Amino acid sequence: MDTMRDRFAPVVSRLLDEDPRVAVVLAEIGKDAFHEAIARHPERVINVGIREQLLVGAAAGMALTGLRPVVHTFASFLVERPFEQVKLDFGHQGTGAVLVSAAASFDWPAGGFTHMAPGDVALMDTLDGWTVQVPGHPDEAETLLRHAVGAGDDRVYVRLSVQSNRRALPVDGERFVTVREGRAGVVVAVGPLLDAVLEATEGMDATVLYATTVRPFDAAGLRRAAGAAGTDVVLVEPYLAGTSTAAVNDALADLPHRVLGLGVGRRELRRYGTVEEHTAAHGLDARSLRERIGGFLGARAGV
Repeated sequence: MDTMRDRFAPVVSRLLDEDPRVAVVLAEIGKDAFHEAIARHPERVINVGIREQLLVGAAAGMALTGLRPVVHTFASFLVERPFEQVKLDFGHQGTGAVLVSAAASFDWPAGGFTHMAPGDVALMDTLDGWTVQVPGHPDEAETLLRHAVGAGDDRVYVRLSVQSNRRALPVDGERFVTVREGRAGVVVAVGPLLDAVLEATEGMDATVLYATTVRPFDAAGLRRAAGAAGTDVVLVEPYLAGTSTAAVNDALADLPHRVLGLGVGRRELRRYGTVEEHTAAHGLDARSLRERIGGFLGARAGV
């Protein structure tokens, strides 16, 4: 099966053909995948070289002229390194774009910590007006990319990963999807962690919600689920643990509730290893998740 990033360039290349507003801005990374698109649309596929601040600034300038820029590189170079430009050139200028990242939290362990960005969503959460999408399958990535590019002048961050669930679910770019219903707690699985969560909660009397759009946070969907399953909530996110606990607290502010935030730990793992080893080290494999979720939900969930 192709990865989300394998799907990215063909989808955006077709959008370049279909919509004269669409432009692509790159900083070396990913340029080979747009070779044919560059030949067809040299004025709308721009490679700025290894200059990430310029990557964002140039895209914002294009947006101010009426174009719809799609901006792509690794998450650490797209969100962390040019964060001031993201904050000012889009937010302060009141314009929008689609930022599309690759490498996620630890998709390329051999690249070291410079190529990892477990804090990207938390960092984007300090800014106003951004939609944040975390697909869990290449088909979902295509759907969300098309929604994002077509979303007027909105500011959208799409987080691609080599990690993937086995099958895609229908996603609308707004609401959580109810995958399993129970009565002893709610588990919110984000993006590519759904399969691990479903395996971990097999036999538990818990509701499982699937989130691919995490900002805006689907507070209404969580409240509906909590109305039937109770207000013990476990968040399982493929980035920094606890990133969305404040959103859960806000959604359930008028109700007594408990929240457990699971995700990538703050401690840096300094051995390269493999994606699977990093997943296990952060407690995001199915076995570790079952232990942690079961310990939190307790006997009511049938653990």
